[in-house]
Amino acid sequence: MAGHSQFKNIMHKKGKQDAIRSKLFSKLAREITVAAKTGLPDPNMNARLRAAVLAAKAENMPKDNIERAIKKASGADAETYDEVRYEGYAPGGVAVIIEALTDNRNRTAGEVRSYFTKAGGALAETGAVSFMFDRVGMIEFDKKVASEDAMMEAAIDAGADDVSATEEAHEIVTSVETLRDVAKALEEKFGEPKKAALVWRPQNTIKVDDESGEKILKLVGTLEDNDDVQNVYANFEISDALMAKLAG
Repeated sequence: MAGHSQFKNIMHKKGKQDAIRSKLFSKLAREITVAAKTGLPDPNMNARLRAAVLAAKAENMPKDNIERAIKKASGADAETYDEVRYEGYAPGGVAVIIEALTDNRNRTAGEVRSYFTKAGGALAETGAVSFMFDRVGMIEFDKKVASEDAMMEAAIDAGADDVSATEEAHEIVTSVETLRDVAKALEEKFGEPKKAALVWRPQNTIKVDDESGEKILKLVGTLEDNDDVQNVYANFEISDALMAKLAG
């Protein structure tokens, strides 16, 4: 598993314990509002909005907050956010993709560039690293909803490209085009998934030493802490020793 995914799981657990939810809810609400503005304000008719609502529910965002974010999209005072993608290199030549929703491109670009510079990395042109990733659909179900064999069989029958399992979830990979249909078929069988969204999946990962690993994880954490940044993807692996240190 890529280091970033491992790190996300640890930080996710710590975030739950610390109960620091307001920033996360703000980001989730922003994505819901933007998704509702790009199509119909109905999750059943708007795949992106459906994904945004699922992500919010997975983080136990109150129903009122979700509905308010959807309604905000049709209001005259709704903010306008630009969707921006940044690409760069972290220490050790690790490729990083950042997806942001911003109301001030200059501010966000300046902040992201400064994070890379301080970490010993560099922001690059759009397209500089994205060729090292595949744009795919990712569906996640709680591990308890089915056995690995049952999930594998159902996912392949539904048209999925790949199925794997972590300690806590079943992860189903689809093409961009088949995400919606596969998600719908699996939801009918296993209930609502934890996640169903388009992601950047690294084609290969780079093993980094612990010193570089700590720098990269610090950079990723700083990026994810930025109010405008929605998602961060990177193609690195860290050692079990560093994982244990972080988990401790």
